[in-house]
Amino acid sequence: MQNVNTRLHKTVVYSIVGIMLVPIIATFIYSLSSSWGATILPDGFTFDWYIKLLTDPRFLHAFGRSLFICLSALGLSVVLILPAIFVVFYYFPKLDKLMNILILLPFAVPPVVSSVGLLQLYADSEISLIGTPWILIGTYFTIALPFMYRAIANSFQAINLHDLMDAAYLLGASTSKAFLLIILPNLKKGLLASLFLSFSFLLGEFVFANILVGTRYETLQIYLYNMRQTSGHFTSALVMTYFLFIFLLTWLASRFSRGAQQ
Repeated sequence: MQNVNTRLHKTVVYSIVGIMLVPIIATFIYSLSSSWGATILPDGFTFDWYIKLLTDPRFLHAFGRSLFICLSALGLSVVLILPAIFVVFYYFPKLDKLMNILILLPFAVPPVVSSVGLLQLYADSEISLIGTPWILIGTYFTIALPFMYRAIANSFQAINLHDLMDAAYLLGASTSKAFLLIILPNLKKGLLASLFLSFSFLLGEFVFANILVGTRYETLQIYLYNMRQTSGHFTSALVMTYFLFIFLLTWLASRFSRGAQQ
């Protein structure tokens, strides 16, 4: 009976996974087809669409802009979040519950509403931020906060923070030196997992990028939106390239997450 239930569960899981893979496989085949009309199978296969995509300067620039914005936002997050979490867990552990509520506030407001509010806030500002990457970096920083805080906080909970700090003090280390040389290496896997997860999420963000900067600073998602009217084969190649890149980042995040839990 147990074997029958096991086979039934596997059948259900494999069926769901197979259904989910059908559109991905179809998109991949379409991206490799030279033409695909009324026939069941494509007329031929080619890598021309991928070559055209990867040699398109507009795509390379958009991808580079997305990397710059995402990495800058994550770098800012690490610089500000890591010391803040250390202070909370070491000096004020009771504030952790309050922090868990505060970091979720960015998700309490829909992105469209937040974008309109930012436009009104900085429209008359002496510093021109609308249409520049700097406003996106600040916005993405707030989006990455919940992912970064929760993942790093879990890593702090998994180590004996006070014991490690006390041992460092006994050996003559200062607080900053103990944090950099002892605490930070113990957080490496959790930190990397949060970075990969946040990066994959930020790279796919569209609403803020479209409303706050649009084509004035074309990111990868804006490029994908603007190219939707071109050849379906080219668009499919673009979608598959983006999907494979995100899949790689998600896989790396899952590996580091498993390593951090061991």
